[in-house]
Amino acid sequence: MTKAKDFLTLIRAFARVRQVRPARLLILGEGEERAALERLVREEGLEEEVALPGFAENPYPFMKRAAVFVLSSRWEGLGNVLIEALALGRPVVATDCPSGPREILEDGRWGRLVPVGDDAALAEAILEALEAGQAPAGAPQRMVERFGLDAVVEQYLDVLGLK
Repeated sequence: MTKAKDFLTLIRAFARVRQVRPARLLILGEGEERAALERLVREEGLEEEVALPGFAENPYPFMKRAAVFVLSSRWEGLGNVLIEALALGRPVVATDCPSGPREILEDGRWGRLVPVGDDAALAEAILEALEAGQAPAGAPQRMVERFGLDAVVEQYLDVLGLK
């Protein structure tokens, strides 16, 4: 729950989604933005639809049950959570932030990309993903091929000139 993750935009987008259809939002984690997020949830009247349960040692059961996984970040490193969500077969929506989402999603082939900080575009993409109901066919296998242990070890060996 930091500024980098931009959950404020996600909550605003979710408020737009709720104007169109019933839905629930779960945000895992802790951080300096928690109070601001809780305040926005109250201001938007979403106390019954938004849960902020804190840190989860194992987030995968939550991710596996998600109708859509959303990455609303302003910037990322690699964005492992996108890889994990796709490997679990979840549809994803991500901001087109620096360092990761566009590359992981192969220019939108495996999930929807929206501009950073644009809650209207994020809401529209979430609604589209909810309507689709599943990740694109082949996404889980593609994530394993690209980011699985064997693939990553091969890439490291290549970079180190040991191949």
